[in-house]
Amino acid sequence: MNDHLPFAAGQSRTGGPSELTATRRRSGGEILVDTLRIHNTDTVFCLPGESFLAAIDALAGAGDAVRTIVARHEAGAAHMAEAYGKLTGQPGICFVTRGPGASHAAIGVHTAAQDSTPMILFIGQVARGMLGREAWQEVDFGQMFGGMAKWVVEIDRAERIPELVSRAFHVAVSGRPGPVVVSLPEDMLAEEVVVADARPYKRSAAHPGADQLLHLGEMIGAAERPLVIVGGGGWNTQACTNLKTFVETFDLPVVAGFRRQDILDNRHLNYIGHAGLGPSQTLVRRIRSADLVIALGGRLGETTTSGYTLFGVPRPSQTFVHVHADPNELGRVYQADLAINAGMPEFAAAVAQMKPTAGLQNGTAQRKAWIASARADFLAEQIPGAMPGPLDLGAVMLHLREVLPADAVISNGAGNYAIWVHKFHRYGGFRTQLAPTSGSMGYGLPAAITAKLVHPERTTVCFAGDGCFLMSANELATAARYRLGVVALVVNNGMYGSIRMHQEKEYPGRVHATELENPDFAALARAFAGYGEVVERTEEFAPAFERATAFAERYSKPAVLELRIDPEAITPSTTLTQLRRAAQAAADAAADRRAEA
Repeated sequence: MNDHLPFAAGQSRTGGPSELTATRRRSGGEILVDTLRIHNTDTVFCLPGESFLAAIDALAGAGDAVRTIVARHEAGAAHMAEAYGKLTGQPGICFVTRGPGASHAAIGVHTAAQDSTPMILFIGQVARGMLGREAWQEVDFGQMFGGMAKWVVEIDRAERIPELVSRAFHVAVSGRPGPVVVSLPEDMLAEEVVVADARPYKRSAAHPGADQLLHLGEMIGAAERPLVIVGGGGWNTQACTNLKTFVETFDLPVVAGFRRQDILDNRHLNYIGHAGLGPSQTLVRRIRSADLVIALGGRLGETTTSGYTLFGVPRPSQTFVHVHADPNELGRVYQADLAINAGMPEFAAAVAQMKPTAGLQNGTAQRKAWIASARADFLAEQIPGAMPGPLDLGAVMLHLREVLPADAVISNGAGNYAIWVHKFHRYGGFRTQLAPTSGSMGYGLPAAITAKLVHPERTTVCFAGDGCFLMSANELATAARYRLGVVALVVNNGMYGSIRMHQEKEYPGRVHATELENPDFAALARAFAGYGEVVERTEEFAPAFERATAFAERYSKPAVLELRIDPEAITPSTTLTQLRRAAQAAADAAADRRAEA
């Protein structure tokens, strides 16, 4: 749906050539919407405000060319736009009002920044004559978003809209993708001017050099235990296909960075696991024992590197290759033996054409044994153990792995429940995963809504904890209004689970501020004209999931299954009691050592 312009490039909203707009007076709102259309925008997410009424009116005038999705909270709208950027590679567009609206939407900008997602947040601003007086709801957005967005701009004249919005699109998608914030004074949007339109934006990206590719080939040829870690933003379907060709050609095992598990189909024999929350210790040891690490696209942040412990800082002990779209990221934390500034589509296209040296034409026996062993370890980790309570999340994940289509989109927010999802689900390929590397709670449902908008034919399942879900449960109204059959699985353990886990580790037995009082989530879903059911036993899940998905598909309405699990089941590998006992034993031992000293 996003491979074409909503109208021919170079035309205005009225269908005429863009040159003719130079002789027609338009409001700033009209110019803005015309500009969005020229830049291939077919969907905007918003929560309306009086500060950008002229833009709302212009969106009404655009008719079906630009679909306007009205969320129930600015945070939801911003996360919907961020998910759109992930799914399409085009900037997700969000409109909110000044002050409170911008503050609520900031969480989506933060997610887009940390996840390297192209996004543009348009904010209605006070009139130009009131700026600097702390007028009603006035905020200096340059200061507010300056350290978070790639670029922040306030458009002070309507005739500059084509120029500055064009730049916003270019900045959002070029280099390391990310968010741009555009402030729109309300009187600027209402003023009428004559101005010509810009042309559609074109993404720019660096390409790897021939000498760099030659050096990379030599490094791979010399390695006995090479390993690839994929991550970051800017990937697309073709880049993932080219990556597959590259790793198959050179017999390279692939590790996914935190919440980037859909870059390579997890069923592929070269995929060996996920470096993120609750990582496999076998995989951690394998990464540390590699003699060549090729990091493609990711920053190698705190979560992927287990708190910056996988590699030495600044000098990794492994031979280290880092490929990233932003030259400022190269050398920021790690000194690479080979640093390549390139976009992922450009790099993947280049390495897909590479051939091994003569000694590695068919791969060495040692190399093949290395990748086979890594894959076997991954499969062994895919078998969940038993957990406390009558409802076993491991068994739930195994069932979903069997029944979900390969192209199903799985979204989630933040919380310990997500460990089961990341550990036991097998993502089927590019953009089957929508999960915030920023660790934002409340992300899962808005992201699932966008996935269903962009890909209505695909099954879309949102995972959320009880704390996570109530941060965006109001967006069930959005799913109902736009007839989007998303299925939400709410894991209810009556607490903020990840915080409770850390609480037991650091302050065993001193439980405070982490317990929750929850509604009946199934009844809540029914209140939004959706399907709701409570699941309390493992054997109840499969038929309940079948009923929920059938309802969502038949009626194009949201469905919620509330999964009530034992609070003791805090991670797939331990319980709250075990954590508390271990922490208490460590504290007692430390106290004994101090007493002896």
